[in-house]
Formats: sequence, structure tokens, C-alpha cells
Amino acid sequence: MGLFLVVLVVLGLRYAGEAGKSVEQYFVGGRSLPWYWAGLSMVATTFAADTPLAVNELVTTKGISGNWLWWSFLAGGMLTTFFFARLWQRSGVLTEAELIELRYGSGTTARRLRGFKAVYLGLLLNGIIIAWVNVAMLSLLQVFFDLSYWQSFWAVAALMLLTMLYSSASGLKGVVMTDALQFGVAMLGCIVLAYIVLHSPQVGGMEALKGKVIAKHGEGFLSFFPAVGSWGEGFAMGTGALLTYICIQWWAVWYPGAEPGGGGYIAQRMMSTRSERDAVWATLLFQIAHYCLRPWAWIVVALAASILYPTTGDDAKMGYVYAMRDFLPEGLRGLLLAAFFAAYMSTISTQINWGASLLVNDLYKRFLSPNLSEGHYVSIARWATAALAAVGMAVTPFLDSISAAWGLLMQFGAGLGGVLIVRWYWQRVSAESEIAAMLAPILPTLLGLYYEWEFPAGFLFTVLFTTLVWVGVTFLVRGDEQAAAAFRLKVHGEIPHKQEFYLLALLSWLLSVALAYSVLFGIGKLILLEYQESAICGTIALLSAVGLRWSMNRNET
Repeated sequence: MGLFLVVLVVLGLRYAGEAGKSVEQYFVGGRSLPWYWAGLSMVATTFAADTPLAVNELVTTKGISGNWLWWSFLAGGMLTTFFFARLWQRSGVLTEAELIELRYGSGTTARRLRGFKAVYLGLLLNGIIIAWVNVAMLSLLQVFFDLSYWQSFWAVAALMLLTMLYSSASGLKGVVMTDALQFGVAMLGCIVLAYIVLHSPQVGGMEALKGKVIAKHGEGFLSFFPAVGSWGEGFAMGTGALLTYICIQWWAVWYPGAEPGGGGYIAQRMMSTRSERDAVWATLLFQIAHYCLRPWAWIVVALAASILYPTTGDDAKMGYVYAMRDFLPEGLRGLLLAAFFAAYMSTISTQINWGASLLVNDLYKRFLSPNLSEGHYVSIARWATAALAAVGMAVTPFLDSISAAWGLLMQFGAGLGGVLIVRWYWQRVSAESEIAAMLAPILPTLLGLYYEWEFPAGFLFTVLFTTLVWVGVTFLVRGDEQAAAAFRLKVHGEIPHKQEFYLLALLSWLLSVALAYSVLFGIGKLILLEYQESAICGTIALLSAVGLRWSMNRNET
């Protein structure tokens, strides 16, 4: 573990010299990253210390199909890949908040929206995200080492300090390069744990595990889809909730790492690539790795934990940590702890770098101290990175439930996704439209909390209300038409055969969704020893991959 941390710091500090040259070098790596580094960095960031614990909670309480809570975002991710990755790369902006003035002009409303988003995303929301990642790490350390809350808190603070030191010095390129190592170590550790737990005497292999799971929970626990036939019942979520996830959530909800149309650190990585092609391939790599390669090592442990550690409520997530503690021998236990440290540090380093980019580029440089030297802004960026780390630690003691924070964040972002998608294509959308979409979910969310509306009814009402509000504002308020036309020319350009280009992008999107889901389910069926179904999924995946490669090659031409 000590060696691993030393390697990370040395690797990160190697890029300190490059990062100090300019703000562009510091926050987007000089826009020089090849697709594989950018894609690996995206997937490493989404793998935080809380991720395996969250999957364990979903599987333990709802069965495998409970993962549709996040599997449903795949369609939105692929939409970003084929319709928005090129546009983000062409925009030439440094942050998503900077895009606001490029899209809506430099009027008073657009300027205020840019400044507000810099503070809201970079400081307030980012502080909550860092805090919930910290809470997961605290839970792991408390169980694993039998520490008190404050003992584990100061241990996490030390880890945060180490992460802040190398990420503040190295900028985005150092973060990206350490991400690749961190992701490799994290996945290796999770696969090793899944293998050892599965073949332990207490579990006895996959056939024995399936038998124990069915005996305790029923066959529906192993199904990839919840029971169909009723609106609000069924093993995992009911038909209504599943349809809401599949048909609405992926485009309607703003959520960190799954922003409709791109955003956050995903947009930052797309803008850091060296070409439009690299932006597309980086995002495609992220979607495939995020949804297809990572989940099953966690799900196998979660299935075993549902038998070995019967827990309820917020403790349901801890089965993963118990398995680490009870099944790993010395050495391998250190490997998996290093893996969790890697997952934690990759997420934290990205969050504080991304948050600092908003605070420096869209608040300090834009409004407070413009026209200063690049060296000055890099220096401020390093201080902002340290400040964000401190804010995250300060918020941590006030956050109790990770799942509650997730749910509330998704509810407050319900309906916002629509305007973030159409602003790239519909010139009439204005800064007022986006402001309306950000404010509209507040009222139905508060009503839902007061009247205790169940999902999906409260969620669907919020999406409908928010959509009606921002569409109404779009027709009532006309934005800066000259800025909208200039934006359209800059990001869309004059594409020959434009209709064919977008038809091929649509085909690529459909084929990529089919490819990812068939690979996801095919791997799962193979692990569950259901070979015929796995072969069917594999065939669909192969045909989808061939078609996708053809459509992507055609579009690039």
C-alpha cells in the first residue's frame, strides 16, 4: 500500500512542469490527450470508493435488476458519444460554464448564469460529491480496521491531503496518467476478491451460489429484469419504474458523470483530446468499460454477501467490506485496500481539478481578476484545488446517507436534461430557458418530500412540470439570435451531406446501445453459467460491433 501511494505521487508530480505553463495546460492538458488516456480517465473517475458499496446495496436489496438505476443511463451516454463529443471538442471552451456565454452571448443573464454555475457546480455540488465519496471511504476504514468515526476521518483526511498534493501540482495530465494506473489496480483487486469469495468453502462456486440465492430470495433475484405485470410491484422495482428508467431517466435527469449532452468531468476529458475523432472514441471507450467491464466483479460479491451477511437498510452496502475483511489473506488484503485507495484518489483528484477549473476560469478570471498572466492563474488554480479538498472534508461529517444524497440530487435535476440536449440544436433556447429548467424542479421536489410521493410518480411529475416550464419560457423569451447563429456555425460547421451524417450518427447510437447491453448481459450470463443465453448475447454484440464500425467509418469519411 505504501509503495503504491509513493508511485502515484511520483507519477503525478512528473507533469508539474507542463501544468504550470498555462491554464489550458493545467485544466485540459493542452488539448493533447489521445483517446485511450482520456477514456480510461473517465471510467477511473466514475469508479470511486462508494461504487462497489452502492452496487452491493442495490443487489442485496433488489436483486441484479436493481442495477437498472444506473444501467439506464447507458443510452444517454451513447447519445453523448455520437451527437455531442465532436461538438464539445469543436467549441474550444475550457469548461462547461464557459459554454454558456459562447451559446447565449455576453448579455447580463448569460453572464450571471455562467457565474452562478461556476459556484454551484464547482463549489457547492462538488463539495457534496467529494463528501459522499469520503463517507464511503470512512465506512470501509471503520469496518476494516475497527476504527472510531474520527479515527477514520483523519485517515481519510491524510489520504485527501496526499491526493491534493500531487493533483494540484500536476494538473489534468497528471490526474489522467495516475487514473490509468489507479483503474488497473482497482479492477484487479475487485476481480481477485470476486474469485476468492466465489470459490471459498462458504460459497462453493457459482452453481452452489445460485442454488443458495434462489432458495433464499427466489429466482427473480438473479433476473436481469424485474418482474413484469404491475405498475408498482415486482421483485425489484415494478414495470412502471423500469419503464421510467429506460424511457425517461437517461435523457431527463442531470446527474454527475451522466449529464445529458455531456458535462462535468466527462466534457472536460472530451475537450482535452487532440481531435474530434479522439473525443468520440474516448467517450465510447468510457461507456463500454463503465457499463460492460466493471459491474460483474461487484455483482458476484454482492450475491455472495446477500447470503453470508443478511443486512438491511443502510448496512446493506457493507457486505462488500465484510467480504474484503473476512475472505482475503494477508497481502491480497493490502492489494484490495490499495485498489480502494486508487478508486478514491482517482475520483477525488478529478473532482478537485474540475471544480477548480470552474472557480478559476469562470469566476476569478472572468469576473474578479481578468487580463492577468497565465502563471498567476495557474497559481490560483493550485490554491483553489487545495481549498476544494478542504471544503469536501468540512462537509463530510454532515452527510450520513450516500443513497439519500444520490436520490435527492437526481430529483433536483429531473427535467433539466432536456434543455441541455436541445440547446446544441435549437437556436431559440436562451439562457432564461436553462435557468427555468434549473429552478423548476424545486417546487415539485419539495411537494414530493412533503407528501411522500413514491417513485416513479413523483419523478415523472417533476420531469413533466420542469419540461413544460422551460419549453414555455423558450417560446416567451427570445435569446441572443446573433450569438446562437455564431455558436451553430462554430460547433456544427458546414458539414457536406449533413442529413446523411446525422442519420449515420443515429444508427451508430442505436447499434452502440445494442452492443453495450448485449456485452453486459452476455458477460453476466457467462458468469452465471447460462451458456446458451450468453452465446445469443455474444452474437448480437458481434453483429452490432460490425455495424457500428461501418457506420463510424462512414461518418468519419
